[in-house]
Amino acid sequence: MMKFIFLIIMFIPLSYLNLFWLIQWGWMFSIFMFLISYSFNKGFSMVSYLYGMDFISFLMLVLSFWILSLMFMSSEKIFINNNWSSFFLFMCLILMLALFMTFSSLNMFIFYLFFEISLIPILILIMGWGYQPERLQAGIYLLFYTLLASLPMMISVFYLYNNESSMEFYFLNSKNNNLILYFCMNMVFFIKIPMFMVHLWLPKAHVEAPVAGSMILAGVMLKLGGYGLMRLMILFTIIGLNLNLLFISLSLIGGVIVSLVCLRQSDLKSLIAYSSIAHMGMALSGVLSLNYWGYIGCLVMMVAHGLCSSGLFCLANINYERILSRSLYLNKGLINVLPSLSLWWFLLVSSNMAAPPSLNLLGEIMLINSILSLNKLNMIFLGLLSFFSAVYSLYLYSFSQHGKMNLGLFSFFNINIREFLVLMLHWLPLNLMILKG
Repeated sequence: MMKFIFLIIMFIPLSYLNLFWLIQWGWMFSIFMFLISYSFNKGFSMVSYLYGMDFISFLMLVLSFWILSLMFMSSEKIFINNNWSSFFLFMCLILMLALFMTFSSLNMFIFYLFFEISLIPILILIMGWGYQPERLQAGIYLLFYTLLASLPMMISVFYLYNNESSMEFYFLNSKNNNLILYFCMNMVFFIKIPMFMVHLWLPKAHVEAPVAGSMILAGVMLKLGGYGLMRLMILFTIIGLNLNLLFISLSLIGGVIVSLVCLRQSDLKSLIAYSSIAHMGMALSGVLSLNYWGYIGCLVMMVAHGLCSSGLFCLANINYERILSRSLYLNKGLINVLPSLSLWWFLLVSSNMAAPPSLNLLGEIMLINSILSLNKLNMIFLGLLSFFSAVYSLYLYSFSQHGKMNLGLFSFFNINIREFLVLMLHWLPLNLMILKG
């Protein structure tokens, strides 16, 4: 593990030499190095000191590496305009270092420490390269929602250390019926994933963030919540059997409500952000079901959503760079002016509504099975959630691609190969990984 940590650290000086192309090339090379170095056996591998990997960590780390390389490619405007591009690269690499440490940590305190450190670079990305003055408010929402539940979690970590004399993940065992510990430990992950009722920071952060911020937020940062729950839910297997049903009901009902809210949105990024809440509500229900299919379904859904949602934000940004508006009332009839981009809209929107052969479909099938094993009445909300997921996805596609074209669009530049490559690198893994599943 240490060799990859030092590899990321070695990229940091290159950010101040303005060698954007070298970092991009080297980063792609390091992804393939990372892929071939993992041994696909059960249990932890590459264990060194406080770091190691199992299959969950491996998938999350590959997703982080992949999304970060696509962030560099989609943020070329920052490098062309020289808008603090060196500092932007530095922040992205620091964020990746924090994510790498978080996902590969075997120690609960190290996990907590880097979980919180990852908040600082994303906050700077939003407040430094956001588009509107409201980004300050969005940054404060993000900061306070996350930090509100962080202190109780830190106290819980020390409480566990006091009882167990160890902070290692693989020495954890069930804490029976400790209700206060359940809330203190899990609330920070509920906010991060985010669960309905504590989700208000997400649409604000997404709308104000630059394209790189939106991609890493949707692609990886939300997954920190799911990953933390998958690691720590083993502490609460007994109390969880009773209490988790409450949060599963809240997530599913909230997912249906948020899907209806999606149909009221006139902002492209806001609609995609709300759709993330609906999808992650189903993933959260899967991990709270405390069964094998729920865990695997949650993992598949997180990887699929990371690629799909990041691709949709990238598409919204491609439109925004040309039309200078995210409003659905101005982004109309785009099939007339950008027919090649319309194909990518269709492919990514169809993946978002879990159409075959996307990985989202595999995740939803697993999650539906695991949630139904708890209570058959959940079928009502799961059916509504799947239906409205298709409704708002088709609404997004038809509203933006069809209709009367905005007559103000009389001159803008065409789509270039770099943008097509970014979209293809989102879509291909999303639809080819189902062959492995």
